[in-house]
Amino acid sequence: MAMPVSIKAKRVIELLKNIIEHRKRFRQMDKMFCFQCQEACGNKGCSVQGMCGKKAEVANLMDELLQQLKIMACTVEPNRKNGLLAVQSLFMTITNANFDDERLRSQIGKVRSFSGVSEKNIPCGVLASENEDIRSLRELLTYGIKGIAAYADHAAVLGFEDDEIYQFIFKVLKMTAMDVSPETLLNTILECGGIAVKTMALLDKANTSTYGTPGISKVRLGVGSRPGVLVSGHDLRDLKELLEQSLDAGIDIYTHSEMLPAHYYPELKKYPHLYGNYGNSWHLQNREFASFNGPILMTTNCITPVQESYRERIFTTGMAGYPGVKHIADRVDNQAKDFSEIIALARKCPPPEPLEEGELIGGFAHAQVLSLADKIIEGVKSGAIRRFIVMAGCDGRQSVRKYFTETAKLLPDDTIILTAGCAKYRYNKLPLGDINGIPRVLDAGQCNDCYSLAVIALKLKEAFALADVNDLPLSFDIAWYEQKAVAVLLALLHLGFKNLRLGPTLPAFLSPAVTAILAEKFGIKGITNPADDVNNMLSEAISKVIQNKVKE
Repeated sequence: MAMPVSIKAKRVIELLKNIIEHRKRFRQMDKMFCFQCQEACGNKGCSVQGMCGKKAEVANLMDELLQQLKIMACTVEPNRKNGLLAVQSLFMTITNANFDDERLRSQIGKVRSFSGVSEKNIPCGVLASENEDIRSLRELLTYGIKGIAAYADHAAVLGFEDDEIYQFIFKVLKMTAMDVSPETLLNTILECGGIAVKTMALLDKANTSTYGTPGISKVRLGVGSRPGVLVSGHDLRDLKELLEQSLDAGIDIYTHSEMLPAHYYPELKKYPHLYGNYGNSWHLQNREFASFNGPILMTTNCITPVQESYRERIFTTGMAGYPGVKHIADRVDNQAKDFSEIIALARKCPPPEPLEEGELIGGFAHAQVLSLADKIIEGVKSGAIRRFIVMAGCDGRQSVRKYFTETAKLLPDDTIILTAGCAKYRYNKLPLGDINGIPRVLDAGQCNDCYSLAVIALKLKEAFALADVNDLPLSFDIAWYEQKAVAVLLALLHLGFKNLRLGPTLPAFLSPAVTAILAEKFGIKGITNPADDVNNMLSEAISKVIQNKVKE
């Protein structure tokens, strides 16, 4: 019996729709849009491939993962289990964290299983917000919680969690899935800064409770005669477990980039085979990993496209991932990860090739610096210390970042640089000397330890009996790269710090109108050139209270 024409027509139309949709998706696989990091193409956005190296397919999977997180936030209430899942998922989407499309698809599936919903009318991707200013505020808020998520995950690994953090992340995910006013978004961005402070304080407590209080430490830059494992990223528990498992293996363990501050913690530096630090910040890993000769463990973000010269020697773990690279499985029932394959490989490798000699000094987190408070206050009163310059944050590939090296060189001998994060590699090996025994570069630690710098400033404000922290002889000249730096920036704004310089460029995701709001309300500005910025920082006003104490 012949099928009615109307039914045939409907089936043909449906088939054509499916073909069109399939072709549309196929074309979109080669397109993307991302402007979450400082290296966004042309300071506008990456639309074909990320400057970080991620392919369009990976970028689109990250957009889909974020969309599924928003669906989950709109569907279920936050708890410890789905809150940690949200934190880990957001962490995977941070710049240079995960390039592995299969692991991203798996994570999308995990989030869907929690919400029980795969499709919902929720925008996907940055450009889903057509209004430039709404888009800017949404993305500023989104990148803020991405940074918070990274720090919350590090704390959770050590058994420290806070339900308020998870609740706020769900709140933001839900808010960015719907139409809300610019005022609501702006107020939530300011609230985000408070949650960033809470999260970094939680991580500080987790680290110091587990590994002890960081203290002044000298770190070797040369190499030993034994084979080694190079550990990069930020996860201190991964390093601790590797140190324990390799204690009698006849190998040495080296830190790289943001793992340098591991040498400042008593419970990590006690291991005799934690030999020293190898190399510089993350973006130089392509050539430094090749010369290391032994295996490399990437514990978190900061991995770059893997080169053939070390492809068979690099491993990822945690939220990090790269296609074709071996991944060390997560902990089961909080038991230690198994690093035996890395240790066995290291024993077969030659020792690292030397890059440099000498040593670095660090360990100036808030407890250590505050123990020197009397000496610092006396230095300010006597005029030996004219100004503190906060030059914390991220390093990056662009040649314009030599600005921070030149600025450090131009700062006079009566200034002290407060730093944290990998931005320090632009100047921490310069012979800048000390002021009455206090090094002119005080390294507080990893990027999350910018919290320490804020605590130091707030305590100095109390010591000098100031009404406003901005009356301190303190200037900010901050380098940024990715989303953790956004969380740190919002934390500083929440704590009341103003007149921050930010470079090497202002974020591409800030629209002109949003930039104007931040400039008017908080005095945020871009860097210019080293000479002018140094002169301007040195001429910035300090309070009469400080001036009177100096005169006394």
